[in-house]
Amino acid sequence: MTAREPNENLRRLHAEAGWTLGQAAMAVNRAALEAGSEHRATKDNVSKWLGGHAPREALRPLILEAFSRKLGRPITHADAGFPIPVDQDQARGTFESLIDLGRLTMERRGVLSLGLFSVALTIPDWQDVVGRVSAVATGKTGKIGMHEVDVVNAMTERISALDDEFGGRIARPMAASFLVTTVGEHLLADATPEVKAAMLSAAADLSYLTGYMAVDEGLNGLAQQFYVKALELAGEAEDHLTYCTTLRGMSVQAVDLGHGSTAMQLADAAAEAAPKAGPRMLAFLRGQQAHSAAQEGERTAALRYIREAEAAMDRAESRSAAFGSYDPAALHYHIAQVRYELGDVAGSVEALQESDKLRFSVYQRARVRMRALLAERQLAIGHLEEAVKTWHTALDDYPRVQSGRADKRIDNMRALIRPHLKHQGAAELYERARTIKPAQAV
Repeated sequence: MTAREPNENLRRLHAEAGWTLGQAAMAVNRAALEAGSEHRATKDNVSKWLGGHAPREALRPLILEAFSRKLGRPITHADAGFPIPVDQDQARGTFESLIDLGRLTMERRGVLSLGLFSVALTIPDWQDVVGRVSAVATGKTGKIGMHEVDVVNAMTERISALDDEFGGRIARPMAASFLVTTVGEHLLADATPEVKAAMLSAAADLSYLTGYMAVDEGLNGLAQQFYVKALELAGEAEDHLTYCTTLRGMSVQAVDLGHGSTAMQLADAAAEAAPKAGPRMLAFLRGQQAHSAAQEGERTAALRYIREAEAAMDRAESRSAAFGSYDPAALHYHIAQVRYELGDVAGSVEALQESDKLRFSVYQRARVRMRALLAERQLAIGHLEEAVKTWHTALDDYPRVQSGRADKRIDNMRALIRPHLKHQGAAELYERARTIKPAQAV
């Protein structure tokens, strides 16, 4: 007979709690009493659970709640070594899986295990995820109000600013930690329907940002996982804006990886899911549709979409908090990409130069990437000296960022400039690039 394997996860939690077997049973029973459950535990039950016997399914949420209260953080089925029940409440399942994903990505092994982009990823439709707030269990880990929502939104803004300036390798681990230690607990807490919906929306924004930063690191499978969580949370909050923004972000990821068909489908889905669009949001959506269509060789559609994006940006009067990063510099980037995909490399160079002039100084990471891209295209049309100058400006900021996408651009530069080392300027650039390194990765 094969010996039963002890539940090491539950053993670790039990040791951390510092309970005796009897104290653990009493804590579970208190949770059961409050929940109106008839189920009870004994110290013999606890001993068997630690030894590898699976608790009855009805007792598992009570066990998780007991440990959550004792340890002061949400404890999920995975934390305790329990299988997730098939009929588990969908909304609570989303919260637990988000916490588990955040914990997984705080370890390098976990990060690397989710690094592969999948074109076959199942994207939840709006109808599949909308309106599940009422299904969320409440009264579990305390009560929250709008103050906690404000804190999550403020942290998301600050993490986003760090990402813009220093890159995803700096900022994403902070976001993952905050998701696990704070946001997950808030999602499982009691709240009024208004506060619950606001917290869901705030968590969706942070999950989207975490996915975006994973893209910047080159962890594209991980990014997809966070994007899907953002879609689910946005649907539960009935937040159309974040839902369509996330779909659009997934399209950006796909088109940058050369998956034009997938990018087109996601860009169109984002436009269809969007609430009534103001001019800046319309430009935000049409610009991405234009890039995706151009990569697919759909010239007529690409040019129509980019004209619509330009017209919408002309009508935009002020920077929107939700779409503040989609500004004239971002629009000119899309113009550049459309021109490039349609074969106009010189026109792409012109648009990238205009984008660089218009880019706000806070976007340091983007400045490195876009200047390096500009230099690549200057070289492609035979403008070696201009390319060398542009690459030098990219290297000026490069040591201060931690970005996989920026690293890739600098690696490209080293390869592209190597055949031109007889040119003095190119040789000097190559020597500088050979010794320069990005900021030390966390």
